[in-house]
Amino acid sequence: MSARKVKRGAGAKGGDGPAAAAPSTPPVAPPAAPHVAPAAAQGRGGLRRVAITGMGTVNALGRNVPDTLTAMREARCGIGELEFQDVDRLSVRIGAQVRDWDPEAYFNRQQISLYDKFTQFTMIAAKEAVAQSGLSFHGELGLCSGVILGTAGGGLNTWDENYRIVYEEGKNRVHPFVVPKLMNNAAASHVSMEFGLRGPAFTVATACASSNHAMGLAFQMVRSGAARVMLAGGSEAMLCFGGVKAWEGLRVMSRDACRPFSANRNGMVQGEGAGVFVFEDWDHATARGAEIFAEVVGFAMSADAQDIVMPSAIGAERAIAGAMVDAGLNPSDIGYINAHGTGTAANDKTECAAVAHAFGHHADRLMLSSTKSMHGHLIGGTGAVELLACVMALRDGIIAPTIGYEEPDPECALDVVPNVAREARVEAVLSNAFAFGGLNAVIALRRV
Repeated sequence: MSARKVKRGAGAKGGDGPAAAAPSTPPVAPPAAPHVAPAAAQGRGGLRRVAITGMGTVNALGRNVPDTLTAMREARCGIGELEFQDVDRLSVRIGAQVRDWDPEAYFNRQQISLYDKFTQFTMIAAKEAVAQSGLSFHGELGLCSGVILGTAGGGLNTWDENYRIVYEEGKNRVHPFVVPKLMNNAAASHVSMEFGLRGPAFTVATACASSNHAMGLAFQMVRSGAARVMLAGGSEAMLCFGGVKAWEGLRVMSRDACRPFSANRNGMVQGEGAGVFVFEDWDHATARGAEIFAEVVGFAMSADAQDIVMPSAIGAERAIAGAMVDAGLNPSDIGYINAHGTGTAANDKTECAAVAHAFGHHADRLMLSSTKSMHGHLIGGTGAVELLACVMALRDGIIAPTIGYEEPDPECALDVVPNVAREARVEAVLSNAFAFGGLNAVIALRRV
């Protein structure tokens, strides 16, 4: 890695120049008592430890984990001009697309007839994760192992293609596998069949929090002893005409770039891809000599119960505080947060307010970045790709940057690791996901 592409920070702060500097005073005075009650979280007594022993991904930055992490270190941008049918009819024509995607390079004809693009991405990521873990799910292990995946749109490409066939081309017949191809649980079902996972297997659909909810539930299953191994993560493939056209209607999309936390930010940019992790019972992993990349130590979720699209700092703060309580961590233990950081005006300032209240004086010493600036917003799959950046921070001591940052925003007065990756040793991290519908999910990891 080139030294010019990574700034060396002192502890959890680091960076230089006005854009990188954390505020000289805390964003808010620390409250005398908790600002809000944390979200309910399961106690830790007598519960099993949970190890991450495998990781896999496909996204605009890379088609595997090493390439993706290298791209994050080098602050590359995977956002570009969209390429698909009727893109000229869209007002938003940029996205973080997996370029030159050819399913025939990975799957046979029968598989392609059954796999929507979101399932294709999932299968490749899952195979990478399982191969890295070294696990085989024959016999008893398959009976106590499962898969939970998040997606918001599921087989949206299949919907889009078949709407064209019926409504535009006027045909009266569609492929007999349309329903099993587009259903949201297709990816989880195919993963369970591929590896012989006969334990819990299902899909979570909670918009932009889908992956974090899926991974959090998988963590709880392993921690409680309900499963020995869980594959967890998420996938999304919304970059088609109908998918982007629907998002255009919300008027939250940028037409030129994703600039989280920058004063001149003007919206989110969609991405596509998948991320899958192997969550394994710690004793099982150590007994077989597995490499452990990080420990999953906490999870909490909350609901704003307020608005279908506008975020709430109070709801987000409850999930952040709850994840720390669940993990047995203090605010001062957290060195880095992978932010939800969509690049919209409302989301970024609300998230910064939530972090400031949850961390008090320590917010001044946190690093917080949005990797959506590089790989785009994968909606239901975004949390899974973003957890890779959290593992990189813990394992490699590299903090992924927020690229596209141009102008400081007084309402986002935190250290957002602008534009250049940073070296820093951190002991524990959080990954935030805050979804439409007021659904919040936060995961805590610890270094091993």
